[in-house]
Amino acid sequence: MEHAGNSVHIVDTTGERTVPGTQSVARAARLLRLVTGAGDAGLSVAELAGRADLTRPTAHRLLAALGREGLVDQDERTGRWIPGPELYLMGKVAASRYDITGIARDIVRSLAVRTEESAFLSVRRGDETVCLLREEGSFPIRSFVLSEGVRFPLGVASAGLAILAFLPSHDVDAYLERHPDLARTWGAAHGEQRLRTRLQETTSRGYALNPGLIVEGSFGLGAAVFDREGHPQWALSLTGVQFRFGPDRLVELGRTLLAHAHQLTTRVAASSR
Repeated sequence: MEHAGNSVHIVDTTGERTVPGTQSVARAARLLRLVTGAGDAGLSVAELAGRADLTRPTAHRLLAALGREGLVDQDERTGRWIPGPELYLMGKVAASRYDITGIARDIVRSLAVRTEESAFLSVRRGDETVCLLREEGSFPIRSFVLSEGVRFPLGVASAGLAILAFLPSHDVDAYLERHPDLARTWGAAHGEQRLRTRLQETTSRGYALNPGLIVEGSFGLGAAVFDREGHPQWALSLTGVQFRFGPDRLVELGRTLLAHAHQLTTRVAASSR
């Protein structure tokens, strides 16, 4: 701790000054992600507190503050918290720079038609991927692991595995250092060494494979989509039941997925994103 006049600054172990209020901002952001992830159904204070690892009074205080700013609303009938109008307005502004759903929708639809499996577009947001688009395939048996708004840590679902695999090695190292608990949360298959092996397999193949590691019997394929600077910012993916992803068909699905991902990358390069 160091003093400057009448003010006090807290110094962390690296010698850098912490910014007052950063913990509150991080907690509020976590609540916002949970509320938006729940969509119109919303979540109760108790549910939000539990998922955000906060006490109920702290969660309520932060939600009330977010509500005053219009970022969340509380349903008068159910008492559950739902996204507020300011999020919509902010999203409209941000979409002009970050949203590629307009130029991707027909590609996602084509991928679903060609493969008969459910097809998705996901975007990287920090250390997670968020599903933006879902297009149902025609095959009657489907996997429902992923839907619009669902988040997964990088390296867990096939989309996040594809993105993580094509990040610079130092970014991969830093990510794994930040998330040493992946195996505890998502199973032993997500331990560092096994995850690094899958990352190497992904770069070698060009696409990621998730062989039922999230839900048993539900397979996923993911291919990275790159921005104009060559960074993996999005991913196209497919999910389906295990018997539809046999060795022979897997090669065909991977080839089709990569072709659609390349098409979308080309469109992104031609746009302003």
